Amino acid sequence: MKLLQSIILLTILSAVVACKSKKGTTSSALANDTKSTSDVIQVKIDVVEGINLGNKAPEIMQASPKGNVITLSSFKGKLVLIDFWASWCGPCRAENPAVVAAYNKYHGLNFKNGKGFEILSVSLDQNAIAWEKAIEKDQLVWPYHVSDLQGWGNAAALRYGVNSIPTNVLVDGTGIIVAKNLRGTDLEKALEAQIK
Repeated sequence: MKLLQSIILLTILSAVVACKSKKGTTSSALANDTKSTSDVIQVKIDVVEGINLGNKAPEIMQASPKGNVITLSSFKGKLVLIDFWASWCGPCRAENPAVVAAYNKYHGLNFKNGKGFEILSVSLDQNAIAWEKAIEKDQLVWPYHVSDLQGWGNAAALRYGVNSIPTNVLVDGTGIIVAKNLRGTDLEKALEAQIK
């Protein structure tokens, strides 16, 4: 009987250990043998890249108005709002004051999974001059504005499944999506919920 229990235990432990990930996050599983001793086994868990809550946010890599390439991964350790908008979008422009107010209020704070709050504005513009004028006129004071000037064909917008704007995604310091489509006071509420 002890041999059968040992075989079953080894089979279970083998199955648990076989669930390895490429992503590098771990959790612990406890296994008791027949003598009541415990061994801690490190099991790696996959973090799925995607656009749903709890997914690892897909990478964004686009150029700023000055031509500097900015990546989402460069914000590691910070809470970041990916804000999809365009200069020609009336609802986007109407939402910008709330986004600016949130940036000004939360930029320097510490959060559960991030130190500081940043905004990565992804423009669906095709006209660089109109895009830059809108940034200035709406006083979008943060330095992280990107676009590939492909309009609705913007690579980041396609990757995030954006089919209307304004659209946004809140990503924590570990790169996990924690909220989506935050407008008006909902943005502030979501940020408050992330404060330590």
